[in-house]
Amino acid sequence: MFNLVVYNFTKIEKVHYIKVDMLSEFGIILLFFIIGVVFVAVGLITAAIIRPSHPNPIKQSTYECGEEPIGPPWIKFNIRFYVIALVFLLFDVETVFLFPWAIVFKQLGWFAFIEMVVFVVILLAGLAYVWAKGDLSWDKPRPYIPMLKDLIVMKKD
Repeated sequence: MFNLVVYNFTKIEKVHYIKVDMLSEFGIILLFFIIGVVFVAVGLITAAIIRPSHPNPIKQSTYECGEEPIGPPWIKFNIRFYVIALVFLLFDVETVFLFPWAIVFKQLGWFAFIEMVVFVVILLAGLAYVWAKGDLSWDKPRPYIPMLKDLIVMKKD
């Protein structure tokens, strides 16, 4: 149990004390969670009951921006697209951390400046690693993997 002091902000004075049980405070959070789950469940069940269901081959075909799909839907994509997207997200999210720091830079002093320099150096090291690995270039050459037939020299008769 703890006491919650309620203030009247029109006048600077204590109005009254309210006894609050910690379990009841977490109970409110649990109640909101249960209401949220019930709300989502009711919406999904209602949609499943009232929606029309008329499956046919055209509706179940793969949709590709209005184009007629060619080939099977389970094709292999080049991993480069995902790597570029992940590297972009990484550096984009890390750049977002620079803005709050820049706003309060004068109040933080030299210690925060040195911390941010270390942070940026780590980011640049990651960028150098990705760049040196060749993950930022679109046209990455295929590695040559020698085959056994390339290593065997055949005699011509």
